Amino acid sequence: MAKNKEIKTNAMRILDGLKIVYQSYFYECDEFIDAGKIADLLSLEHELVYKTLVTRAASKNIYVFVIPIDRELDLKKAAKVVGEKNIEMIAVKEINALTGYIRGGCTAIGMKKKYVTHIDDSAQFLEQIVVSGGKIGVQLKLTPNDLLRACDGKYASVTVEVS
Repeated sequence: MAKNKEIKTNAMRILDGLKIVYQSYFYECDEFIDAGKIADLLSLEHELVYKTLVTRAASKNIYVFVIPIDRELDLKKAAKVVGEKNIEMIAVKEINALTGYIRGGCTAIGMKKKYVTHIDDSAQFLEQIVVSGGKIGVQLKLTPNDLLRACDGKYASVTVEVS
């Protein structure tokens, strides 16, 4: 009988290396499903689950934003926070080339390059948040400050409520 080894993603190895405590969640999934459905599948409170978005400015600089799943990135606020005139979401087909991750498995931890990263300031009031673990089927729960440390990010007000 084969041993059932726990999956370790690059994001998990980075957290382990930084001695950051996290809890991992695994779910069955072969392709992208939205974060709300993942939260429901794992019986997680939607307020704790955050998604990672990748943007590009007119300057061609790439910026990463980690926001609650029930909110939208305010592109004007986000551009102002990073000192750009405007930014836009990157095309889905570019995610892997820029980050090393795929849609639905993208996390701010351990991207191919170190991008300026901002976590929505709503996270700083939570004890823990849940983010992608760097692979479809894996989510990680950790403190917002530990996520901040792992991705060398900053807090900023970058979202707008979805109506």
